[in-house]
Amino acid sequence: MNSFDITIETYLSNIHFGLHTTHAIQALADLYTFKGLLLIPVLWWMWFQSGERSAWRREMVIATILSGLVALFVGRTLTHWLPFRVRPVYSSELNLHFAAGVSKDALLSSWSSFPSDHAMLWMAIATGIFLICKRIGVLALIYTALFICVPRAYLGFHYPTDLLVGAAIGIAITWVMTREAVRARYAGPLLRLSERYPGPSAMLAFVLCLELVTQFDELRKLASSVLKHV
Repeated sequence: MNSFDITIETYLSNIHFGLHTTHAIQALADLYTFKGLLLIPVLWWMWFQSGERSAWRREMVIATILSGLVALFVGRTLTHWLPFRVRPVYSSELNLHFAAGVSKDALLSSWSSFPSDHAMLWMAIATGIFLICKRIGVLALIYTALFICVPRAYLGFHYPTDLLVGAAIGIAITWVMTREAVRARYAGPLLRLSERYPGPSAMLAFVLCLELVTQFDELRKLASSVLKHV
């Protein structure tokens, strides 16, 4: 354990707000409303903007959504293949007491802390928004840092380095996926396909965005339940 993580987590664990504030922070960390449900609609708004660069914006929206999928896949793959790291809230070595009322979910305790798939996914999405529109993108990046990443460190779900590395990987994935040479290989054809079949494309886009917002949690739980009974 590095001193950087220990210093920050020790500091955060000593900050205790009132009951209502603690519940609000838990809601920020747990509820989908305060994560993707605020960022994904921004991409939909950008998709329906008219103007000279509407085709470029739509390609970028497609690239951003696919970057989020790649980031989520990479994040969850890394948690399985990298050495297991106990989350701060479950670490007996730290001997820290985080905000009261933290739910010690069994699934969370068995999931490696490093890197943060939340930081990876939503920084990837926020970066895509930034590349499409700088002013809105800056707000998206700040929102992701303050309302998605920081609460997870405060509640002891992640160490700072989990979040920083996850964010860096997410940003890098979107940057690569949105480069013109890369984007032209898949975003252009998908855009033409969506224009040719608008109904099915809108339906699939809605389902895909819904799964991104929930981070495929229900499907993952379903698959886990089925595998246990096989």
